[in-house]
Amino acid sequence: MRRFTLFISVFCFIFPTVAGEIFPQDCPAWSAAQLNRETHKLSEQLAQWDKAYHESGSSPIEDSVYDNLRQKQSKWLQCAGLPLPELTVPGGDDATIAHAVAHTGLNKLRDKQGVSDWMRGRKNLWVQPKVDGVAVSLIYRHGKLAALLSRGDGAKGQNWTVKAASIPSIPLNIADKSPELVLQGELYLKMTGHQQSVEGGMNARSKVAGAMMRNSISDQLSEFGIFIWSWPDGPADMQEHLQKLSALGFPEVSQFTLAVNSVEDVSKWRDTWFLQPLPFATDGVVIRQQEEPSGKYWMNKPATWAVAWKYPPARQLTEVSGITTTTGRSGKVTVILNLKTLKLDDKSVSKVSVGSVARFKSWDVLPGDQVAISLAGQGIPRLDDVTWRVSERPEINLPDPQQYDALSCFTPEPGCAQQFLSRLVWLSGPEGLDMAGFGGATWQKLFERISADSLVAWLNLNEKDMAAVPGISVKQAQKLAAQIQLARDKGFRHWLSALGFPTFALKFAEQRQNWRQLEQLSSGDWETKAGVGQKRARQVYGFIHHPQVMALAERLKQAELPAFQ
Repeated sequence: MRRFTLFISVFCFIFPTVAGEIFPQDCPAWSAAQLNRETHKLSEQLAQWDKAYHESGSSPIEDSVYDNLRQKQSKWLQCAGLPLPELTVPGGDDATIAHAVAHTGLNKLRDKQGVSDWMRGRKNLWVQPKVDGVAVSLIYRHGKLAALLSRGDGAKGQNWTVKAASIPSIPLNIADKSPELVLQGELYLKMTGHQQSVEGGMNARSKVAGAMMRNSISDQLSEFGIFIWSWPDGPADMQEHLQKLSALGFPEVSQFTLAVNSVEDVSKWRDTWFLQPLPFATDGVVIRQQEEPSGKYWMNKPATWAVAWKYPPARQLTEVSGITTTTGRSGKVTVILNLKTLKLDDKSVSKVSVGSVARFKSWDVLPGDQVAISLAGQGIPRLDDVTWRVSERPEINLPDPQQYDALSCFTPEPGCAQQFLSRLVWLSGPEGLDMAGFGGATWQKLFERISADSLVAWLNLNEKDMAAVPGISVKQAQKLAAQIQLARDKGFRHWLSALGFPTFALKFAEQRQNWRQLEQLSSGDWETKAGVGQKRARQVYGFIHHPQVMALAERLKQAELPAFQ
């Protein structure tokens, strides 16, 4: 599991305790006292998770969350000028058995170019799926299993031999009668038709680690498989290597170890294994050379003859950097989390919507908190979880949703800037007057420099006024002026929609031909003649007779728009 990233892992990936030098701008904008408090709180929680995991095999959080928080702890410690903790497996003599051959780690390559650079000049290369489980050593002496050890810190590991008899995939006897034969591989949870692209890792590694860490024998051990990825001092030729492993009782590795000649070959198999059903969870691929040094030279640090190219995670963890809100034309207040930018499927994500103010409060998320983000349908960022909350939680002042509705902010009065702008964007959009060039940025520029007291104040703008606005050229001002003129000639239905008239009644309203006829209809008329229910009839009547809407209609009448005469 992740809390022993240096001890129990898939091939043991090497994460620097802190990636490079920490600069002041990389540190939280907290006082020294708060930084110390937050670091102490996180360190205590990590220690509790480590203890629980070691004692019971319980997995309270996902591996990726733990790894992220462990790296966050290291960063905060450096920012505070405090020493970095030494990660060790808590207590017990069972963690001190020396490996006959050290477990190496794997450097992670960031992308296809990195893989190509590593492959350049190397020959006899092979690719394997990076099985997501727990790394172990199998030691056979004279054909009999003598030890099953966890990876531990790479030099020493825990003695799990007593559990081997309950794992049918591990042969207790093999045909090779050598004085000592060492195999290194991955204990994994057997699955049927597992699609990594659809189902993700399903915490398979934690399930294996949890069962192996328990003092008792778990029934789940019978569901484990073993994928041998290293045979130190075994056959030098890979084909012979694979054939002999199959003969010894480890057939899976032959099926999933394939020769590659280019980065395109590696990429093809990486994509294939990501998409197609497999008997285990994976989190990338491993590229390895056929040639390896003798086992006596292996050390518990990254190998030079093998590397990993991981899959992009289905979700990423990042920090909330701020909170903003938007108010739509209908008065709906939406809370936005601003994030430290992250990459998801080659998409840069810097913000995520959490919905209403009430929903935001239920999330209990504030700047400084760590959150998990994924992509929902159509690539829209989604908040999945708050993985860590800072201890200091000041109250955030947000707009009161009760102050906004479908009939508020037809004028840019205090507190109405966002909804008023949203109304303008709708007015000029395809469902309204379809005014090319009048997007949110253009409206913002115009009314930062030109005062407006109404949703239709722009009808009085001329080319000269707009050309004087910073960011609007003379040519653009000419085009905008032409659009204003075209808008004046739009039909009644376009104007009704632009003003925000209830969409369900537009068709009937259009048939009345002008605003005066609409004003003459009672709520009962709408119910009987338009065929809408009582509630909707009151909604339409309320819109038409709302003071701000009536003022707009009067402005349009004064502007001599035919539909409002």
